[in-house]
Amino acid sequence: MTYATDRLFEEIAYVAWHFHWSFEEILDLEHPVRRRFVEEIDHLNQRSQEG
Repeated sequence: MTYATDRLFEEIAYVAWHFHWSFEEILDLEHPVRRRFVEEIDHLNQRSQEG
């Protein structure tokens, strides 16, 4: 199964925006690990919006 290029770039941009990691650092992550960072960023954003 191939992971959609658009989705991959969305994940990379999302993690890079929040953690300021380089493209290469994020791309080197295994897919499940990268997805986990995306989920954790989502949780952090939700908690910060709740006050």
